[in-house]
Amino acid sequence: MPLDLSAPETRPTLAEAIAAALAEAITRGEMPPGTSLEEERLALAHGASRTPVREALRLLVATGLVEQRPRRGAVVARPEPRRVAEMFAVMAELEAICARLCAEALVRKAKTKLKARHEAMARLVAAQDLPGYRAANVAFHEALYQGAGNAYLAELAEVTRRRLAPFRAAQLGGKDRLAASHAEHGAIVAAICAGDGAAAAAAMRAHLAATEGSLGIMAGRQPSS
Repeated sequence: MPLDLSAPETRPTLAEAIAAALAEAITRGEMPPGTSLEEERLALAHGASRTPVREALRLLVATGLVEQRPRRGAVVARPEPRRVAEMFAVMAELEAICARLCAEALVRKAKTKLKARHEAMARLVAAQDLPGYRAANVAFHEALYQGAGNAYLAELAEVTRRRLAPFRAAQLGGKDRLAASHAEHGAIVAAICAGDGAAAAAAMRAHLAATEGSLGIMAGRQPSS
């Protein structure tokens, strides 16, 4: 299945955007464990109805970042470190397979478009456009899922990405993380364009390891300096 890099980038839904904002506030310590997440208050704060807020909380519950407690509603939780590590380990392997298949299967034209997409993201980094980069980052990874040419693999990768979406979105707000993420993408793109599947897979695993590492506070560790 050829990779269509000319397709418009997919912007996150309102629920996903709210989930990402809440995840960032939680990981920054602005909303400590046990903080009540009242739907009405959050809807007002984000200028939304309660429906996308409810969906955002559901997404966060799925990641373990938020807990739904009887008679208390949703509250901020501290994710179990092992659970987070397991999720990232699976995501790294799924995306590594996607990167390897892209390197082996994509035609030259598709690889050129992938390189152009990566270069366009450099402008977002230079402008420190965090919302824009977050959206482009999701589109970049999803393009690799589709470019792998395996619909079932793409489905698994997408489901797992959504489970980790609040974590991955939040970590991009870390110091110098935009530039680092873009450089990691560069290594992936270079390997794919060279047709080196093993190198593309290794670069993707390194990228996900760096992503997880930047979320030390969410995995029960102190944030790196």
